[in-house]
Amino acid sequence: MEHVTFLVVVVIITALAFDFTNGFHDTANAMATSIATGALRPRIAVAISAVLNLAGAFLSVEVAKTISGGIVDDRLVTPPMVFAGLIGAILWNLLTWLLGLPSSSSHALFGGLIGAVWVSAGWRGCAGGWRAGWRWPGC
Repeated sequence: MEHVTFLVVVVIITALAFDFTNGFHDTANAMATSIATGALRPRIAVAISAVLNLAGAFLSVEVAKTISGGIVDDRLVTPPMVFAGLIGAILWNLLTWLLGLPSSSSHALFGGLIGAVWVSAGWRGCAGGWRAGWRWPGC
């Protein structure tokens, strides 16, 4: 039980790190147009984005509804799976931010979760047979 509790705490901390990278990643995309067109001064655009991103994190559950609506098999979603998905999303956010590439943190989270599920199914497939004929090289 202590192992699961520790893992859940690690997942929560990682989720907060993802939310931080989401904030500086998507906020820049959200305010770029209003600043570039001169509609808002940079300081006001940053303040509005900060308030709305914080409010959105507490008020919107659309991403969670979408994920739980059948995209990912609920039986495969475990704390290690969520942790792996969050790590993948954080790495993608940081990479695209450092390279100056526009991308979506929500898409990064979906990709991280789907990739983690795919890898998990693959590793189990090596040990216990494959669904739908997929095989890892060397299995």
